[in-house]
Amino acid sequence: MEIVQEVCERGVIERRVGLKVEGGEVVPGIVWLPEAATGPRPTVILGHGGVVHKRAPEVLGLARRLVRHQGYAAVALDAPEHGERITDKEAARARRRSVQARIGQGPGAGLPVVTDANQAAGFAGRMNAHVGELTALVDDLVSTGFIDDRLGYWGMSMGTGIGLRFVASEPRVKAAVLGLAGLGAGMGGAEFEAAARSLRVPILFLFQWDDELIARDAGLALFDAIGSTDKTLHVNPGGHVEVPVFENDSAESFFVRHLGAGG
Repeated sequence: MEIVQEVCERGVIERRVGLKVEGGEVVPGIVWLPEAATGPRPTVILGHGGVVHKRAPEVLGLARRLVRHQGYAAVALDAPEHGERITDKEAARARRRSVQARIGQGPGAGLPVVTDANQAAGFAGRMNAHVGELTALVDDLVSTGFIDDRLGYWGMSMGTGIGLRFVASEPRVKAAVLGLAGLGAGMGGAEFEAAARSLRVPILFLFQWDDELIARDAGLALFDAIGSTDKTLHVNPGGHVEVPVFENDSAESFFVRHLGAGG
């Protein structure tokens, strides 16, 4: 990774980076780590949700928390057509308006946000492409000695649509926090379910009982499909964007339990 810019605030270094991937594209990302950090340390890859980006408030808040409380490092990349990678700004605005309109309707049937067949195919293609980019990220972190074998993943909503596939295909990930996703909810079909059933690492799954985008049955079905024997479900009242802040406590404790203490 090439370092583009680095700042330090209250003991947390925020390093803007560019990751060169196959085909020559440079994927923008952020690395957070403790000030004066040396040597490898537990690291969590953070996957942002749809229509947001690598520095969304929920991503930034958890990253800083893991660094300050545990001495971890955290890394996030912009997914295709998100953040700095948006190539069609009007299409991005339309996606955001669609999601906001669905949320504004309140809890319902949990119909997929992406219902058009062509849009769904494009969405699936971008998710699968980002799995490859996350794999390239891990390759880079390992080759530079940034991490050892203490690697975790966290991602909600689209961050699970991508992250579940990534964790299922990447044996270097030791534990993952997933959620706000379901089977048959625009995340993918049989191959997404197969990836869930192939999981073996510890999983913490977060779900909102009144989710406007994911039907309850779909979310519960996904949790049931996850093949890990060490899996925990946390359900809270509220909508898709109303995950309680205290679930960051849960995520932090989960990673310490499975990745160990930081430096």
